[in-house]
Amino acid sequence: MSAPTDSDDDARRWAAQREALRGLHRELLHEPVPEHLLQTVEQAGNQRFWSRRWMQAGALAASVLVAFGAGWIGHGQWNMRSAVGTQATRAAAPALAFAHDAAVAHAVYSPEKRHPVEVAATEQQHLVQWLSRRLDKPLKVPDLNAEGYALVGGRLLPGAEGARAQFMFEDGAGQRVTLYIGALTDRKGASAQESAFHFAAGEPVASFYWVDQGFGYALAGKLPREKLLALADVVYKQL
Repeated sequence: MSAPTDSDDDARRWAAQREALRGLHRELLHEPVPEHLLQTVEQAGNQRFWSRRWMQAGALAASVLVAFGAGWIGHGQWNMRSAVGTQATRAAAPALAFAHDAAVAHAVYSPEKRHPVEVAATEQQHLVQWLSRRLDKPLKVPDLNAEGYALVGGRLLPGAEGARAQFMFEDGAGQRVTLYIGALTDRKGASAQESAFHFAAGEPVASFYWVDQGFGYALAGKLPREKLLALADVVYKQL
């Protein structure tokens, strides 16, 4: 059996002190807690609880207010931008839609090899009379031979506001341009006002379009802007 060490003596002394402390005022451990102390503890707990709740509620209200304010400002700015954009779009929408239709018609028919047109250039007189009757307007085919483009022919197409006419031209390299013509009205149903040249880029090809005496004209083709503008100017002067 080993002899007791200093650490064993220390452990015994700590145990004795713990028991002595437990025995001190042992009778008080079984007495009820005074009522005033319970009320104090309860009030303190409630204060901390409601303090946390009010802080959470305040933070939530502040975040809602900030979000609401930002949303309202953004809503106002969005409405303002939307209103301005909508007004501009409505004013330009008929002509832009017309130019888009011209570009789509060009993209659909210009690649055709055997049937690019309904009536060939060999029947130009019949072509012009037929399309003039359908569009209820005397039409004229511009002469672009000096610019290197010969008439291939034309066709009748449907449009949002009635019949449309398309004349197709081709140069020596097989490059084609099309002239798209049709009545054009504004949002109120009145004839669209005259306009200068406007350029519509892409989607699916570029075009220059304008309005003259209630009719829209759009020259479309896969050409550089300057060359397409020069051709459009020739067409405009002849029509």
